[in-house]
Amino acid sequence: EEETGDDIIFQEGCLSIPGIREDVKRKSKIRISYYDRNMELHEEWFDGWKARIIQHEYDHLEGILFTDNVSLLRKKMLKAKLNAVSNGAFDASYKVKINRVKR
Repeated sequence: EEETGDDIIFQEGCLSIPGIREDVKRKSKIRISYYDRNMELHEEWFDGWKARIIQHEYDHLEGILFTDNVSLLRKKMLKAKLNAVSNGAFDASYKVKINRVKR
């Protein structure tokens, strides 16, 4: 709900995109509101790693991958690798299901 603090650039990766890691800029401190399983409203501030992880995972809920937050130049440089991942041409030490998009 609110991002503040310094912009911190740090390398991120994601289980959704095996084998690719890139520098991503995120705010160092965030405030979120959420309901717990008893439907009680909470508001908390997070910083450091917790803030970064929450921003990364929240992006997933919004349909955003970390690669959407890298520069256009880096995206162009990664195009072949991203296409390979999309086509299932990668190695991962965990089980991955590829959902092919029909065109």
